[in-house]
Amino acid sequence: MTVRPLIGVSTYLESGARWGVWELDAALLPAGYPRLVQRAGGLACMLPPDVPESAAETVARLDGLVIAGGPDVDPARYGAEREPRTGPPAVARDTWELALIEAALDAGMPVLGICRGMQLLNVALGGTLVQHLEGHAEVVGVFGGHPVKPVPGTLYAGIVPEETTVPTYHHQAVDRLGAGLVPSAYAADGTVEAVELPADRGWVLGVQWHPEMGEDLRVMSALVTAAARGMAGRP
Repeated sequence: MTVRPLIGVSTYLESGARWGVWELDAALLPAGYPRLVQRAGGLACMLPPDVPESAAETVARLDGLVIAGGPDVDPARYGAEREPRTGPPAVARDTWELALIEAALDAGMPVLGICRGMQLLNVALGGTLVQHLEGHAEVVGVFGGHPVKPVPGTLYAGIVPEETTVPTYHHQAVDRLGAGLVPSAYAADGTVEAVELPADRGWVLGVQWHPEMGEDLRVMSALVTAAARGMAGRP
């Protein structure tokens, strides 16, 4: 039997979540994320916020890492003052996911950042964010869509070579790129929609959109394939 790569996906940690007769603190993840991992051929596991000292041990048990979408990154993480339309900080989640990214990069593990995950990858590498952007979340609580165009010669262009319309919902974006990151897709308005590290830094990609809300498996399948290659290379 083929052993499928184990892909860890970071989660929300929310108070007062409701299901059935219960209202309790809960680690939450929209079901689209694990479904996308599973459809792409991987095994999905949830990674709720933990102490940063646990990140390396956690990563050591995984074959690939997904940093999921979610709340705005705390501007203090990239040395900026909070603007009025920036959401409240998610301190525990920021701390945990930054530690996961650092541990995964140190280990050479495949990493995919989705929406907030792409932004946090940029911040982890010393980049900054635009704190409010018009036109990429037109209706509150409803995913929209717009085309993104790949940059020829990039990892992303090798996965999705044509312009595609993607599911989108965000009001922040990459500003100054983090160390080593290169843009690999753009929206029509010039917003950076994907970033990646050069191939010699491993398989590291961030996308600003939400592939878990669409039918295109190619980005997640590429992560799972990279994770499987890593499994094959280990003793």
